Amino acid sequence: MQKCIFLDRDGTINADTHYLYKVKDFSFLPGAIEGMSLLRQARFILIIITNQSGVARGMFTEEAYLSLNGWMFSELKKSGIDIAAAYYCPHHPEAAVARYRAACDCRKPGLGLFKKAMADFSIDASRSWAVGDRMRDVAVCGSFPVKGVVLYSESSTREGNVWRIKGGLKEAAEKIVRNGFV
Repeated sequence: MQKCIFLDRDGTINADTHYLYKVKDFSFLPGAIEGMSLLRQARFILIIITNQSGVARGMFTEEAYLSLNGWMFSELKKSGIDIAAAYYCPHHPEAAVARYRAACDCRKPGLGLFKKAMADFSIDASRSWAVGDRMRDVAVCGSFPVKGVVLYSESSTREGNVWRIKGGLKEAAEKIVRNGFV
């Protein structure tokens, strides 16, 4: 079984510009590439789990999301970073686009995408982490023995198996890799 880092995308890997779908609007957050590199060197597989309600709101298409993801993957590969997979939820309960109007289990804090990733990649939850900039990004920690990190908090605190830190992905990766969370 593999150890994994479940990563949120917007606000964790890249600047959250609200409904991002264009390459020209994409920018990696400071330390994000370095953090992912550290995690890969420590033999974690990286899986992105992201809500993309812009699809449901009619702001962009699934094809536009997938195109941006493909570009991001190729940019990360230039830095030696492989992303094992990206799972996304295009739904929203109040969607403007009828076919995406759903209160589903794949939309975080729902666990549907986490469960699918764990099954697809034979993930050892007890050796894995969820990292994001909001509590919904680490919702899996309440149901599975996954540990979590919420980034960019005002203070560093611990709530159960979820830590809040003031820093970004690089700081979280450094602590995860050197077992700095106790």
